[in-house]
Amino acid sequence: MEQWYLILIPLFLAGSILAFVAYGVAHRLESVLNSFPPNDLAFRLHQLEQKLAELQKIVNASTPSSPSTSPLPAPPPPSAPSTQVPPPPWPAPEAVRPPSAPAARGTPGPALQPRSNLPPQPSHADLEALIGGRWFNRIGIIALLFAVSYFLKLAFDNNWIGPAGRVAIGILLGALMLPWSQWLLSRGYSYFAEGIAGLGEATLFVSVWAGCQYYTLFSRGVGFAALVFVTIVMAVLALWRDSSRIAFLSLLGGLLTPALVSSGKNEQLVLLSYLFCLGAAALFIIWRKNWQLLLPLSFVGTQLYFWQWYDAFYTRAGFLERTLIFATLFFLLFAILPIARALRRLDLRAMDLFLAFSNALAYGVSLYVFLWPDDRWPLTLIFLVLAAAHLLVASLLPESPAPAAALPRLLYTFLAVSFLTFAIPIRLEHNAITLAFAIEGAALVWIGFRTLSVLLRPVGYLLLGITAFRLLEHPPAAGTFLFNERFGSYLLLVACLGFSLWSARDSSDSQQSPRRTEMAFLAIAANFFALIALSLEFWDYFGRVSSAPDHAFAQHLSLSILWTCYAGFLLLLGIQRHSPLLRWQALILLGIVVAKVFLFDLSFLARVYRILSFFILGSVLLAVSFFYQRKLARNRPGP
Repeated sequence: MEQWYLILIPLFLAGSILAFVAYGVAHRLESVLNSFPPNDLAFRLHQLEQKLAELQKIVNASTPSSPSTSPLPAPPPPSAPSTQVPPPPWPAPEAVRPPSAPAARGTPGPALQPRSNLPPQPSHADLEALIGGRWFNRIGIIALLFAVSYFLKLAFDNNWIGPAGRVAIGILLGALMLPWSQWLLSRGYSYFAEGIAGLGEATLFVSVWAGCQYYTLFSRGVGFAALVFVTIVMAVLALWRDSSRIAFLSLLGGLLTPALVSSGKNEQLVLLSYLFCLGAAALFIIWRKNWQLLLPLSFVGTQLYFWQWYDAFYTRAGFLERTLIFATLFFLLFAILPIARALRRLDLRAMDLFLAFSNALAYGVSLYVFLWPDDRWPLTLIFLVLAAAHLLVASLLPESPAPAAALPRLLYTFLAVSFLTFAIPIRLEHNAITLAFAIEGAALVWIGFRTLSVLLRPVGYLLLGITAFRLLEHPPAAGTFLFNERFGSYLLLVACLGFSLWSARDSSDSQQSPRRTEMAFLAIAANFFALIALSLEFWDYFGRVSSAPDHAFAQHLSLSILWTCYAGFLLLLGIQRHSPLLRWQALILLGIVVAKVFLFDLSFLARVYRILSFFILGSVLLAVSFFYQRKLARNRPGP
């Protein structure tokens, strides 16, 4: 028959082994520290004080008219000349002699030898003492633990100790381990004491669980209150000892409490309220003690319980409003800490960034799950409010040129843009999403150039790229020539690209090489999509108005003429603005037209269309050639 002590005994043994390992490490560290003479520093300071006092007496005994500052006695009077200077009554102290002045020959100075910081190598006697005095001691303790465990198992198997006695023994052992760990801490064994404290908490948790769930000696309410009390005691102990490891164990026990006393029924109000209070307490301790290790445990544990309850019990009819309230409370709770640190100009570390991003992501996902697709308007409104809130936080954060200090502003700006971007497809449909993405992308590029933000411009370019891909992959319906939804969508995309190009040219660093690359990319993209939009319109128009047999010839001829005229327009614009980029685009497009005319139009078009195609292309090419010849003649130096 499965017994609860099968869980308690292995846990007890494993914790004991880890505790004794920690005890060994602490004892070894203590032996290393004891290898140094305990009073060595105090002895040297005492010697130095004595010598300084003696030196002060010599200086005070010298005459005021003597210009010498040497710690030697005054010279004898002139009536008693002496060829030898009497030595001082005591040698000059070594500690006050300058480093460059060597000690006088024959003067017995108290030389101070440097002492090595490394402990002496253990001898065979030390190794024997280590094995016999320490290792055998630990092995003996572990053997006694095994003996006690097997005795308890034998007593439980033969019912020598009943269920109440078993639970009482476990609670007593767990409670006694806490003062024992305090006694060990007072002796200097901090790691060993923390291990015993963790083992005591685990013993108490297992004992209370067995009493309320396995043996049903008391109700689950009593068990829940007992586990909460143990969690509070461990938290107070962690604050008192300033131990992040005990705080981690306390929070872990607090998160395990709902699972240990669960009845399998829907108790949403109690569960989520308890999680909110536990998370608030954990964040308070993190703020006071700066224990970052508690952040991911608290957030991840709360989310796991929340979504486990959602999977087991959630129904839209009875729990929508209450669940949304708790999801909002959790979001606000975990959003406070990173914002507070950023506003106080404290560095946001990896855990803070993880919490800010993951918290916003989890809340956005929960809103989408609860409100889509039945409540699209409220979902869109909440996303817009979140975007405005994150943008407000970004504006309130202090500005700094340092990359690490500017990271919080970039993070909250990115979150604001993300919520705004997600709000667009939630409310809009089909082509309206494409248009909204194009407008938002151009706005982000403009803001990025105005604020010189390295994050907003790439996001804007990404949205413009998504718009272009959607137009190419799923173009809107066409209709009247140049007055239809498809041409209007392309025209809006070209306008957004042109606006982005203007923003780049109007920026303060437009002459720098990276900025010129962005400008060239935007100019090429604007011309490319403008040419595609016009080509589609001409192709459809001549396909409708031409007669059935030769409508394909008219379509191809219209493309050749359109591309040639567009290349000529780019060339004239490049001449007027002195832009090599526009002129090169014109030359490349003319090269494409030449290839099309000679490779396709010459073989497949009818005679009339062929003549028109060659005549227009030849005329434009002659005009281009004449322009370049005149330009070369102007630039050629005179005789």
